[in-house]
Amino acid sequence: MAKTETKAPAKEEKTTAKANTAAGKAEITIAEKLVELFRLQHIDSQVDRIRTQRGELPLEVQDLEDEVAGLETRLNKLQDEMAELERNVTDKQNFIKDAKATIKKYEAQQGKVRNNREYDSLSKEVEFQNLEIQLAEKRIKETKAVVDAKKTVVDETAANFKERKKDLDHKKKELDDIIAETEKEEKDLQKKSDAAAKHIEERLLSAYHRIRGNSRNGLAVVPVKRGSCGGCFNAIPPQRQLDISSHKKIIVCEHCGRILVDDYVVERVQGEQ
Repeated sequence: MAKTETKAPAKEEKTTAKANTAAGKAEITIAEKLVELFRLQHIDSQVDRIRTQRGELPLEVQDLEDEVAGLETRLNKLQDEMAELERNVTDKQNFIKDAKATIKKYEAQQGKVRNNREYDSLSKEVEFQNLEIQLAEKRIKETKAVVDAKKTVVDETAANFKERKKDLDHKKKELDDIIAETEKEEKDLQKKSDAAAKHIEERLLSAYHRIRGNSRNGLAVVPVKRGSCGGCFNAIPPQRQLDISSHKKIIVCEHCGRILVDDYVVERVQGEQ
């Protein structure tokens, strides 16, 4: 009986020790998950900062590229229309030359006719050719008026194209300079982000990207600051703050849905810098 009594407490102590160790491991696991999430957020926020430096420049460049391409297409179309109109004028002028040559031929033939019927027939041909010449001259005049009007549009479009192309070249150079300054840093940070993401389980990583995508400032994991959410700044109840610092489970803000971390997690990540 004495032996049995002395063994029981020892067994209970081992069981309690195992339970405490398991609980400790569980707490560390959650804490480490939060550290990994906050580390990823910290890296991604630095990438966001670099991209913010570019501001609206990429969009401005894209808009200008679209505008310049549109102006170039319009200018080419107008120039093709101008060329077609000028060909029409040339064709009419050549027609008039041929018609005048035909008239001279008919007039020469009139001096050799043997009767009035042949003379009248040639006279009608001459009259018809003169009418064709008048009509061609009228068409030339109308076409030249259209050409003059279109030329004004072509000149305006060409000047606008040149100006917008100049703006595009300036904006692209500005963007290229900014990218050149930050490209290496951004690539390095992106590698770190990819490496950090590999340490996070797929479910949490998916939630992180979803929250980040829905957030205008790209923050999915935020610290508790002065009793408030570091994302939406709404107050967090004291009991919930205790839950966050206990690291027993991942806590999200009731108002904005962001993942909340305490000073321990923040200091762990900042201590790595």
